[in-house]
Amino acid sequence: MPDSASTQSAPTTAAPVGGHWPAPTAPRPVRARISLPGSKSVTNRALVLAALSATPCLVRRPLVSRDSELMVGALRALGTRIDEVPAREPDSAPDLRVTPAPPRGPADVNVGNAGTVMRFVPPLAALATGDVRFDGDPRARERPVDELLTALRVLGADIDDEGRGALPLTIHGAGSVRGGEVTLDASGSSQFVSALLLSGARFAEGVHVRHEGPPVPSQPHLDMTVEMLRAVGVTVTTGENWWKVEPGRISAAEITVEPDLSNAAPFLAAALVSEGEVTVQGWPEQTTQAGDALRDLFTRMGGEVSRSGADDTDLTLRGTGRIHGITADLRDVGELTPTIAAVAALADSPSRLTGIAHLRRHETDRIAALATEINRLGGDVEELPDGLVVRPRPLHGGVFHSYDDHRMATSGAVIGLAVPGVEVENIATTRKTLPDFPGMWSEVLA
Repeated sequence: MPDSASTQSAPTTAAPVGGHWPAPTAPRPVRARISLPGSKSVTNRALVLAALSATPCLVRRPLVSRDSELMVGALRALGTRIDEVPAREPDSAPDLRVTPAPPRGPADVNVGNAGTVMRFVPPLAALATGDVRFDGDPRARERPVDELLTALRVLGADIDDEGRGALPLTIHGAGSVRGGEVTLDASGSSQFVSALLLSGARFAEGVHVRHEGPPVPSQPHLDMTVEMLRAVGVTVTTGENWWKVEPGRISAAEITVEPDLSNAAPFLAAALVSEGEVTVQGWPEQTTQAGDALRDLFTRMGGEVSRSGADDTDLTLRGTGRIHGITADLRDVGELTPTIAAVAALADSPSRLTGIAHLRRHETDRIAALATEINRLGGDVEELPDGLVVRPRPLHGGVFHSYDDHRMATSGAVIGLAVPGVEVENIATTRKTLPDFPGMWSEVLA
C-alpha cells in the first residue's frame, strides 16, 4: 500500500484557485494508508482556550488550514502571541506556542467564512479593552450569529451590529463581562453554546446557558467543548438542554490535537466505492468527534471496518463490492452529509437522510446544493425540509459546483471515482480544512 504523508506539507498537485479540477476515476481498487492532519474543531477550540489560559500553552499537532489561520490571525489581533515551534514528529507541521495576554482593541478581525471564528471569538473580544470589529467573506454576512449576539448582550456585552443580527459588527469591550444566566435557541448551530462556554470561565459570574427550541444539532461538538474545558481545569456541569461554567482559572499547558476524523470521510468512501481498502492511522479509541460515526454509517452502507496496529490505533475500511442505501438521522453528525449523499448516489437502493435542516445555513445551503449538483449529473435527489431522499440512477460526467464549500468539493471527488468526466469547480476551497486535498487524493489513488 502506498503510505500517504501528512497533508500538512507543501502541495504536491497543482489545483486551480478557480476553474475546474478533473476528478480522477479509480481504475482499480484503492489501497492506501493515510495520516490525517489535525482536527479543525479541536484546533480552534484549543487556540481559544490557550489564549484565555493563565499560563502559556503548547498546542501540539494543530491543523494548518484557512480556518485555523483565520483563528490565529483573530487571536493575534487581540494581543495573543502565537509562535511556531518545531514539532516533535518529523515531517509534521510546527506546533504552536500560545502566550496569552489581556485582550485589547482597537482591532479588526477577519473571520473569512469560518463558523468557529465568527462565533468563538466575539465572547473573548467582549473581555477586551477597546473596540473589536468583525467582518468576513460575503457568505459570512449571511450566516447566523443573532442568537449569540443577543445572548452576549444579556450577559453584559456592548455590541453594535446596526440591527442586522449578522456581520459586520463591532464589540465595544470594557475589559470584563458580567456573565450569569441566559436562554437562547441553539437549534441553528451548536456553536452558539460552545462559544459562550469557551469564554465563560473568564466572565465574572461564569455562564449558565439554557437552550429553548428544536433540538440542538451536532451534539458531539458540544461534548467536545465540555471535555476540553474540563481538561484545562474548568468546572462544567450539564443537564438536558443546559450547560453551566463556573468562573475561575483556565490552566492550559499543553493540548494535543486529534486527527480530523470528519476529513477521513472521502478517503474511507474511496474504499467503499472502489471495492478497495483504506487505513487511517491514529484513529482514537474514544473521541467526541462527529467523524467517529463513519465507522457505523459506512458499515451499514456495505463496508467492513476493522482495527489493527499498536493499541489498535489504525482503522481500516474495506469495500465489499456492495453499496447499500441508508436511512439515517444525521442531526448530530451533519458535517458528514455531503460524503454520505455522494456514496448514496452510487448505491443499490434509495437513501433517506434527515435531521439536517441546519445545513441550510452552513458554508452554503448544503441540502439544496447536493440535490442540485447530483441531479445535474443525472441523479434523482429530492429535497426535504430537513434532509434529502437519494434515489440512485446511472450518473454521467459534468461540472460539480463546490459553492466555496470544502465538503461539497470532496463529495464531488467521491462521485468522480465511479463516474468518468466529473469536474469539480474550485477544488482549492478544500484548503478550509485540508491543506492539500488534491495531492493527498492523488497519492491515495496512485
